[in-house]
Amino acid sequence: MNRGTLIVIAKEPVAGRVKTRLQTEFTAHEAAALARASLVDTLNTVRSARASRRVLALDGDPGPWLPEGFEVIGQRGDGLDERLAAAFEDAFDGTPMVLVGMDTPQLTADLLSVRWSGYDAVLGLTEDGGYWCLGLRKPDPRALIGVPMSTDHTGRDQLRRLQDLGLRVLMLPTLRDMDTPRDASVIAAAHPSLRMSRLYRRLQHAAHPGLLFEQALGGTTRVVATGIDGRTVPSLSELDRWRSPADEVDRLALSRCEGPVLDVGCGPGRIVTALAERGIPALGVDISPRAVSLTTSRGAAALRRPVQERLPGEGRWGSVLLMDGNIGIGGDPADLLRRCAELVRPDGLVLVEVDPDDDLDETAPIVLRSSTGRRSTPLPWARVGTRALLRHAHAVRLHPTEDWRAGHRAFLTLRPTA
Repeated sequence: MNRGTLIVIAKEPVAGRVKTRLQTEFTAHEAAALARASLVDTLNTVRSARASRRVLALDGDPGPWLPEGFEVIGQRGDGLDERLAAAFEDAFDGTPMVLVGMDTPQLTADLLSVRWSGYDAVLGLTEDGGYWCLGLRKPDPRALIGVPMSTDHTGRDQLRRLQDLGLRVLMLPTLRDMDTPRDASVIAAAHPSLRMSRLYRRLQHAAHPGLLFEQALGGTTRVVATGIDGRTVPSLSELDRWRSPADEVDRLALSRCEGPVLDVGCGPGRIVTALAERGIPALGVDISPRAVSLTTSRGAAALRRPVQERLPGEGRWGSVLLMDGNIGIGGDPADLLRRCAELVRPDGLVLVEVDPDDDLDETAPIVLRSSTGRRSTPLPWARVGTRALLRHAHAVRLHPTEDWRAGHRAFLTLRPTA
């Protein structure tokens, strides 16, 4: 379209306000960054297309992501149908208008080269039932007001509305919107040179470990822990068991506990819940909001806090637990045992689940990998067997009182040295 107006309708890419459906796999800030990259790709394409004017109808404030050559108008209206109708009215200068959104970064300048001869409107549908493009020769609120938006039949309803008004409609190719993580993956694979695609690849290999742990706890995706070399870490890949109620081996370990009990790295709370059912006062601590939420939803007590920060009952806990390989937290077993010795009372108990390999003493970082392809940044961790743990315990003045195995799991109990 050599003569006419190209309109981009968009939201300011602010975390928490855009691309919330991406947050099943990405943080709010990551989702906003993907939205911003998609918007920049779209704006750059529109800037390179042939047009007499380029307008950005924006909900929010422009930022450094906005290239030169665009007039900015604010959005007005309540629903999306009203905002679209208002954008056409506010941008109209007597020439045909084509409006696109910010969710199709794969858009090309050729797609926007509309030949209006013989047509009154333009429509490009999306694979999810919506539409990525709408063109009108002149604004007409009847073409938009009342059309149901954000449904799997919005595109069909919009086409029917245009035809009911007697408009001759030029259909453009169907594109895929970037609404879900799957959409982002498909677009990035098909169009690797996009800014959005490059960012997507970086984010895929640099997820925050806490995010993947949250997803695993929520059951939205399967997550495994591996070493840097990619080999699975068995003791950290049993999240299904962590989400289940305490099993027979757990209950055997808990029979050693003396209340009150502090469960370090409580996860979804199966241990704290089992202790509460026995009538033993217990508190779980974890840095995961979802873990704390799951624990409290079971009727048990939990606190969101790193173990190294100040905790309730310092030096008065009857037992401190490091179950499920949590001796590895932070990657320094001696430092973690020293902290447990500070938390427990002088005659208290520190119960540690160790690796079944007695000789294992490994402090290499781990990486969390999700079934959706995301990989976390390295997480400091340790894996120790009985012999290594005894060395670390001796260094912080904890002495062993019991060493036992149940099934494929191994445990040690320790007490402060008098």
